[in-house]
Amino acid sequence: MPRFRILHCLRAPVGGLFRHVRDLAREQTQRGHAVGIVCDSTTGDPLTEGLLESLGHDLTLGISRLPMPREPGVGDIAAARATRRIAAALEADVLHGHGAKGGAYARIAAVGLRRRGHTAIAIYTPHGGSLHYRPNSLKGRVFMTAERLLARHTDGMLFESAYAARTYASHVGNPGCPMRVVHNGLRPEELEPVAPAADAGDFVFVGELRMLKGVDLLIEAAAMIRAERACRIVVVGDGPDGAAFREQATRRGLAEILFPGAMPARQAFRLGRVLVMPSRAESLPYVALEAAGAGLPLIATDVGGVPEIVAETDTPLVAPSDAAALAAAMRNALDAPAEALQRAQRLQAAVARRFSVGEMADGVLACYADAARRRAERASATPRAPQTA
Repeated sequence: MPRFRILHCLRAPVGGLFRHVRDLAREQTQRGHAVGIVCDSTTGDPLTEGLLESLGHDLTLGISRLPMPREPGVGDIAAARATRRIAAALEADVLHGHGAKGGAYARIAAVGLRRRGHTAIAIYTPHGGSLHYRPNSLKGRVFMTAERLLARHTDGMLFESAYAARTYASHVGNPGCPMRVVHNGLRPEELEPVAPAADAGDFVFVGELRMLKGVDLLIEAAAMIRAERACRIVVVGDGPDGAAFREQATRRGLAEILFPGAMPARQAFRLGRVLVMPSRAESLPYVALEAAGAGLPLIATDVGGVPEIVAETDTPLVAPSDAAALAAAMRNALDAPAEALQRAQRLQAAVARRFSVGEMADGVLACYADAARRRAERASATPRAPQTA
């Protein structure tokens, strides 16, 4: 396996995408590759800043931060150029873009480097990103057009779930480069059980506080259960819709729903006896993998790659966007906690067999090596321009 100089490009250093990049960057560094990260300088919280600082000490190429706008606009031009300058200064030969923005910057930067005679391969992992948009909507048409244009400059595509690969093929089409599915993975220590605290709530949500994650559905389900019995819920995380969710809980008279803010997942797991993930859309969510690894009973919606996590186990999934179905699953967990825990133990064993950081890194590095070989073959087959006297 060749040694690469890798620059991971992403916009917001939050959520599962950032977790994926952190794990991948550390594993690649441990295997002898030079690794760096470029990400947005305007996004973050104290937890994010601490993670970035800790990670930066481990990376040979360090962490570079620059303004990256959330919405498409003229600011993207400056961000893409800055990414190219950083990649050139670091002599990166792999630009791995994560998410729609990171993927765009990485591929545009790689094109710029090649025009200046520097060989660089461009790898793209969507992580959901623009694939969450309906392809027939206005935004969807814009994003899918951009994806098709950028696909021409992509040396390899990685998907963390088979669902994401199918969605890309359906919404965008054949990118004309190799595509492979490489599942997210867990570290060995994440397969150790997490015991709930003595004062743990009945349920815990862990994730970004935005509508896509379905916290509003969880609050409505809690209101249905609250009419019958007491039910304590802890909502861990932060995000753009946090204030709206707190107001909704207050309006519904649910003072027993606590919002302690963001914290590491395994610390948050101790605050509840069952993890609830009521998402409207996902790719292959880390929180579900982490909860399964920790032996925490899981109530999750049947979206994205979640079925790939619970495959060949007896863990049921809930219909998305259905507060009544979510409430029913939560009642079942309250009524039969021993059965829920036994299912969780079976899911934990299945996840331990199928999802590891080592296997994730193997698949990603194999993609790099294949892309580098293919680009070298194309370069050697391209006729050189005749030299003039």
